[in-house]
Order: sequence, then C-alpha cells, then structure tokens
Amino acid sequence: MMETREKLIEEQLSGAIQLVERVRAAERDAHSYRFECSEVWKQAGRIGAMVRSVIRIVTSTPFLYERPIRRVVVEVCRTLERALALVRKCKHRSVLRRVVTIINAADFRKVFSLLEASVGDMKWLLSVVDADGGNGVGGIGVAIAPIASNDPILSWVWSYIASVQMGQLPYRIEAANCLVSIAQDNDRNKRIIAQEGGVPPLLKLMKESASPDAQIAATTALLHLADVQERVRLIADELGVPIIVHVLRNSPMRVQTVVANLVARMAELDPFSQEEFAREHVVRPLVTLLSFEIVMNENDPKMSIHSLVQINKEVGESSRVNAKLHLNSSSSMNEEGSGRGGRHNKDRENEKPEVKIKLKTSCAEALRMLARGNVSNSKRITETKGLLCLAKLIEKEKGDLQFNCLMTIMEITAIAEYNAELRRAVFKINSPAAKAVVSQLVRLIEEVDSTLLQIPAIRALGSLARTFSARETHIICALVAQLSHWDHDVAMEAAIALGKFACQENYLNAEHSESIIKFGGVTPLMKLMRVNEQTRLHGLILLCHLAIHSGNSESLEQARVLTILEGVQHTMMAQHPDLRELVLQATFLLRMYHNGALGEGQPYVP
Repeated sequence: MMETREKLIEEQLSGAIQLVERVRAAERDAHSYRFECSEVWKQAGRIGAMVRSVIRIVTSTPFLYERPIRRVVVEVCRTLERALALVRKCKHRSVLRRVVTIINAADFRKVFSLLEASVGDMKWLLSVVDADGGNGVGGIGVAIAPIASNDPILSWVWSYIASVQMGQLPYRIEAANCLVSIAQDNDRNKRIIAQEGGVPPLLKLMKESASPDAQIAATTALLHLADVQERVRLIADELGVPIIVHVLRNSPMRVQTVVANLVARMAELDPFSQEEFAREHVVRPLVTLLSFEIVMNENDPKMSIHSLVQINKEVGESSRVNAKLHLNSSSSMNEEGSGRGGRHNKDRENEKPEVKIKLKTSCAEALRMLARGNVSNSKRITETKGLLCLAKLIEKEKGDLQFNCLMTIMEITAIAEYNAELRRAVFKINSPAAKAVVSQLVRLIEEVDSTLLQIPAIRALGSLARTFSARETHIICALVAQLSHWDHDVAMEAAIALGKFACQENYLNAEHSESIIKFGGVTPLMKLMRVNEQTRLHGLILLCHLAIHSGNSESLEQARVLTILEGVQHTMMAQHPDLRELVLQATFLLRMYHNGALGEGQPYVP
C-alpha cells in the first residue's frame, strides 16, 4: 500500500515536469510577447528544478509525509497549465490571429503572480521535506506557504507533522509540542491536525523513541486530539492501542502518567477502544502500577494461582503483539521483569511521592473508564487483585485517588448487578476482596461527611444488594440512616439502594424489608416523599416494596402508609405508567392487612 501511494506521488511530480517541458517548447515557438514568454519560461524552469529535487527526496525517503506534497503539486500543475495556455497564444504569426486571440500585459502579470506563488510554495515544500537540509525539517518559526496564506494554521500543521515524522529527535519533540500548543487553541485546529495525517507520526514517535520527553510530547498531543469519539476511533484504527499499551508497560513513571490519561480518555469516549484495550490486556499493567507499594494480604491460594496463570497467559499475548510491532520482545515481554521495564521499576523507588500519587490517580481513572459498562474489562480487574488494591487505596488515600478508586468499584458493581456470572464469581460472602470492598463502602457512608464519596458508595452497595445474606443487617442499617441525610440527593440514593434490597428480584426481599422497617426506615422515608418529585418517586417505589413484602407491619399502619399511597397513586400512575401494577398491588395488600381480611392464599386482583 505504501508503494502504491509513493508511485502516485511520483506520477503527480512527473506530470509537473512534463508541463514544464511543454512550457519550454511553447516559449520557443512564440512569435509575439517574446520577452514576457521568456520570463514565463524562467519561472517555470525554476519550478521544474525544485520539482526534480522533490522527486529525489521522495525516492530516497522511506517514511515520507505526503499531504503537503500532494496539495502543492496539484496547485503548481494548475499554474503551469495556465502559463502554458498563455504562451501558446503567442505562437501565431498572422496579425489577424493575434487580434482575434486577445492578449495583453495584464494576462502576463496574473501568470507571473501565480508562478511566483508556486515558486514560493516549492521553496517552502523543500524546506519541509528535505531532512538533510540542516534546518531540522520545519520547526519553530517556519515560513507560511503561499498556498496556505489564507489559512496559516494549515501551513504550520504541515510543517510540524513533517518534522514529527522525518526530523531529528530534538526537532520531533519541538514539533510535537507545537502541535500541542495549536491543538489547545480550538477544536478546528484539532480537526485539521487529524485530517492532515497527524496521528500516525505521533504514534510512531511514541513507539520508536527512547526519550521520555519525546514520548510525553507525542502522548500529550494525542491526548488533546482524543476529545471526541471520531478522533479516538482514528487513533485506534491506526493501530494505536497496542502501541499505547506497550509504552504504558515499558516507560518511566512520568510517561506512564500521561499514557494512562490517554487510556482513560479513549476508553471514556469510545466503546470500540474499550474492547481493543481489553484485547491488549491493558488492565494488568494498570493494576500493577496502582498497587505499587501496597502489600496484598489476601489469604486466598486459589486467586493467587489464578493470578499466576493469567500473568503467563498475558505475557504470551504481549510477545505476539510486540512481534507484530517489530519491538524488542526480550525487553518488553514481562511488564514486571527485565530490560527497560525492570530499570523503570527500580527507578520508581527514587521517584517523588507526588509523582507516584499522580500516576496512581491516572491509573485509577483509566480503570474506571475501562470498567464503565464493559463486562470484559470489569472481569479482568477482578481477576487480578484489583478489587483488594482499590479497597486498600480507598482506606489509605484521600482526594482524587480515593475518588477514582471508589468510582472504579462503583462501575464494576454496576456491571455485577446485571451480570450474574461476575456477581457470583467475585462478590462471594467468603471472598476477602469482596469483604474489603464492602467494609470500605460502609465506612464511607457512615464516617465520611462528603456527598461526593457517599453517593457512589451507596450506589455500589445497592448494586450488590442480591449478594448479601439476611444476616448482614449492618449494611441495611447504614443505608437506612442515610434516609435522614441533610442532603436530599444522598437520601434519595439510599432509597434507591434499599429498593434493590426489597424488590421482587431479590430473593431475600421479605427479610430485607423487615430489616428496613426494624431499623426505622419508614418515618424518614415518609418525610423524603415530601421533598420533591424525584425523591417522591423513589420513596414511593420503596414504600410499595415494603408494603408488598411486610404489609402486616405495625410501623406501616402507624405511619399511615396506605393513606399516602392512596393520595398519590393516581398522580404517580399517570406520570409513571410502568409503576401501575406495583402501586395497585401494594395498595391492595395494605387494605387487606389493615382491614384484617387477608385470608390464607387469597390472590391479588388488581
């Protein structure tokens, strides 16, 4: 495919040379405006000499940035065609033919102007693509090409991309940083960089450079481009995911931090990239970096053996990826082992604490975005010791790192709520990791006065409602206490979570409903229903579940729950038709219980 593109470029350049020769032949045959035609040929000859220089560069450069060459050559050919047409009009000897074919000095002035612009374009093009010209290929302060005079950004983008792809290392780093600078200005600049082929050279710089500064510059540029799904998909389509994972495994910590941010951004915006990262086993290096300096005291030999098997499996996958990327497999097969990765692991000991925290925060955010709505990535996190690591960090850390770890757990539990296989395999009653997670979730709810942390902790416990036995009433007690929380959003989330304990899908709904009532959940729930429309909705749902599964409770009768349900049922059913059956069943059962007329086995008739 590369050879085909180069051949097409050579054909374009050869077409320009042919036009130059035709201008020369037409100048020889001209009989009028001899001086002007001679000047046209001089300019065309200069263009031809520069086109031949470009041809030599094209044939000798293995990785050529094509976009500006194509655009400039097309414009140059148009100018040469116009010059050729004008010079040919000067061929006729007959005075009559010369009068009929109207030519004046203004026509030559226009052509001279176009030829001068083409000469300027060719000079600029040579300065951009000539890697041996001593100017570093483009770079800071490069002149604006006449072809891009109406849009200088295009000229700068061409120059910087060419430098990133073909320049010496210092100029490549400088050009990548320049792309970062103009990408920060507006979305249009990002779109131009992507459209003009900026992604492959940046990935190439990431992959091939041993310089941390170069990798950071390239990754930062990609991070600025990857702010919409279209450009994220472009990075993935250019086989960027294997390169990103490789750099994450085998780079210094300051590089890994930026790469982890890129993983998070791509996973957040594009489900396809989420799956690509899962196939490239990005979870394990992220968990490894996150658990650095954390002692894992998990007394579960089965998980330890499984973890070892998984490592061996992923090492094999990693070596195959590196072979495809023409990478040195001996230095990158084991992310925990030898070579560059090993040296970087040793270097971590000497890193500043703030650098380590920043890296862990970025890795936690990447895991959060990878787990969001994705079963395979959630499974991979739980198959490592990721859950235990997240729980320990929630316990020990504060700020963004603690928050990102908590949000990762919330995303995993949201998947487990609807994926029975994941829920049963990971959140077992006797699992040390599951116990540690639940313990930290309850602690955050009871001890931390931060709605930012309490809300995701409550949601996570609600997602795990079907994993708790009837004896684990301390969890329900903690959630019931939040029904009286000063923040109505926290109280509403507690009602939603308790609704998952008491709903029909939970086979322990009767036992959990009794516990909710026992711990005094009815009174704050009644108050919550008077706050606003949202809290009324979720409070009504929980009240209905309590009425259906513990309708004979005196607490429900004393709180006049039946009166409340009868008062709101018509309005709520009109606004939320899907609640009709639930409200009617709850109202029916409460009437029967309160009237003492609910006989043995009497059916519900809506």
